[in-house]
Amino acid sequence: MESAIIIVFVLGYLAITLEHNLKLDKLIPALAMMAVCWAIVALGIDSFSNWFDSSNHALVDGFAAKTHEAKTHLVEETLLHHLGKTAEILVFLLGAMTIVEIIDYFDGFSTIKTYVKTHSKKKILWIFAILAFILSAIIDNLTATIVLISILQKIVKKREERIWFAGLIIIAANAGGAWSPIGDVTTTMLWIGKKVTTLRLIEYLLIPSLLCMVVPTFIATFLPAFQGEIEADGETEERKPGKYSSVMLYLGLAAIVFVPIFKTLTHLPPYVGMMLSLAIVATFAEIFSRTKFSLTDFTSMDESKEHAYHSPVHSSLSKIEMPSILFFLGILMAVAALESLGILFNFADGLKESVPMMGTELHGTGVSDLVIMLLGVGSAVIDNVPLVAASLGMFSEPIDNELWHFIAYSAGTGGSMLIIGSAAGVVAMGMEKIDFFWYLKKIAWLAAVGFIVGSGAFMVTRTLF
Repeated sequence: MESAIIIVFVLGYLAITLEHNLKLDKLIPALAMMAVCWAIVALGIDSFSNWFDSSNHALVDGFAAKTHEAKTHLVEETLLHHLGKTAEILVFLLGAMTIVEIIDYFDGFSTIKTYVKTHSKKKILWIFAILAFILSAIIDNLTATIVLISILQKIVKKREERIWFAGLIIIAANAGGAWSPIGDVTTTMLWIGKKVTTLRLIEYLLIPSLLCMVVPTFIATFLPAFQGEIEADGETEERKPGKYSSVMLYLGLAAIVFVPIFKTLTHLPPYVGMMLSLAIVATFAEIFSRTKFSLTDFTSMDESKEHAYHSPVHSSLSKIEMPSILFFLGILMAVAALESLGILFNFADGLKESVPMMGTELHGTGVSDLVIMLLGVGSAVIDNVPLVAASLGMFSEPIDNELWHFIAYSAGTGGSMLIIGSAAGVVAMGMEKIDFFWYLKKIAWLAAVGFIVGSGAFMVTRTLF
């Protein structure tokens, strides 16, 4: 039965990668893969010998000896647990995307656009790469990608040119998120799980992450896609920011930055703070648009449509990329099925035992550097969240051991090698309709070079701490 689930996952994954060839939206195989995987789990629960307890990050003792009712109850609890964790990410994403759309409703990004005076593709590339690296550490790599691609769409009008910049933004955003405890969901997991501290995380990973961004960006400046200048759009050049453009931009960004502060103060999940931020931004948006405040309108259909037309909140919600949200749901829940059966746990454990030592052993762990790098590659193929979750249960090293920091780097930046290997990549894929194989051919090798250079830098700099 485990083999059947793996086969379903592989077939679903292939259907996602061959989206354009099959002319089938990627969310369809993702949702089907999720449903079929969990259906196999439910129907064949008595044939499985292992079960992974995600809350304790360990295999359940004596699972095979449990009764059918006990196993079924465990499946229901686990499914609810994973749905809750996935929903946290999706609700957070919906809030961030809505705030960004509200800013765009008031043409807020034109404020930043006015500071980009150059038309040189190389200079624009460096500007966005540096912004992505810094912003992702502050407001997380996912939100930073949404914001910067939204700005990029105002500056680079041709999609065939813009997707090149988007590819480098993904690399830079994931690199920037790796060295901050709130920059990526995996580093947040390690931080909350008391495996790393903020100061040591920055000390260990700032230089490797910086090189992971700088090296691919530097190489990209020599590619034909970044030669010459962006063609100016006369109509856009003459357009000036609106009355509330700058106010909504700064308010929206401040609201997003407030989320980690809210989390630190209340210890509540990030999506709670994001909902509060959205409420604040939406309130000012409605005031500035001089319409009544209403997220839900129970008036007549005609009045509701009239209000939706003028309401920035309704307008912004209508522009949310729901296919990307559902795709993310399908992918995360399908991977959760693999995790729940202990397949990912056993895979990571097998790597630890079978992969030979390469280079310096991670301090007192008996774990090869190559194992952690392979976890980074694996995070691009599958997903970094369950792999990090598996590592939390597999390793027992103390807080701030270099192993945890290398895992944070590998899981955070390794996902850049495939466009569906990170949340930033998935969002960029949805916003710009980037083809999987185009990214694999044009951008993946740049991400791989950055990942390897950063890994080498980590192996050198870790001796200083």
